[in-house]
This record gives sequence, structure tokens and C-alpha cells, in this order.
Amino acid sequence: SNGNLKSRLQSKFAQPANTEELCFEEMSQWSQSLERLLSSKYGMKIFQAFLKSEFSDENLEFWVVCEDYKKIKSSFRMSSRAKKIFKCYIQAEAPREINIDHKTRDVIRTNIKVPSTVCFDDAQRIVFGLMEKDSYPRFLKSDVYRTLLDSTSEPMRM
Repeated sequence: SNGNLKSRLQSKFAQPANTEELCFEEMSQWSQSLERLLSSKYGMKIFQAFLKSEFSDENLEFWVVCEDYKKIKSSFRMSSRAKKIFKCYIQAEAPREINIDHKTRDVIRTNIKVPSTVCFDDAQRIVFGLMEKDSYPRFLKSDVYRTLLDSTSEPMRM
């Protein structure tokens, strides 16, 4: 069923017209570090699909949302986005609650009163560490990653 998985992944990540090849070199770099994986557009998508299959994609989702949040220039937008992020990921019983300690949660609650680009940094660091120690090693051992790596001996169009 490896061929089936390959075609499911190809269709899941199919890009219109200007296709880039996902090559073995790029994919093998994903195993060097979580940073490498997350800096690859396809690596990020495939890791996200893997996490979704494990029902644990809120950490990556939060990490990505924080990366986008740091790019906000307007203080009004920053304030409204900070509140949304807090409601969705940080507060107790949040719909996509991430696993952080009580102290970090309280610091963020205080930080978002006067939001800055760094107000989620501690939580983002914690979440990155959790992914690095837990879901990332599982991803590298997963059938999804192994099958993709095996299939790239022949070029795979994405």
C-alpha cells in the first residue's frame, strides 16, 4: 500500500501549475532538526498532516500563529490578535489548548494587556520543545516520512 500512500500524499499536497520537485536532499534535511523541517514549505505541510492524524496539531498550529503574530506592525491588530490567540490556545479549557505550565499562562495573561511581539515567546519555546522531544521523533519514524523518503529515489512532483 506504499504506492497508495504516495498517491494520497501527492494529491493532498498537489500545487497548481508551477510545480516544484520535492527531492530526497530536501526531505533528508528534515531529519537534521525540527527547525529544518519547519523552514520547508512541504515539510511543514507534511508534518502538520502527520500531527492531524495523531490529533496533536494544536502545538504546530500555535507555533505558526505566533510566527505570523510577530510580523504584525499595527498595535491595534496586535492587541486584537493577542486576545484571539489567548482565547484559542492559552486560557484554561481553550478550544485548542496547548500544554504549558500555569506560571507561563499567567505571564501571558499579563503580557497581552500591553501586547508586544514577544508576549508569546515563552509558550512558543515550550511548545517547540514538546514537538522536538515528542512528535518530531515520531514523525521521523512514521510510515508517512519513511514512504516519502523511499519514494524520492525517483523524483516526486508536488
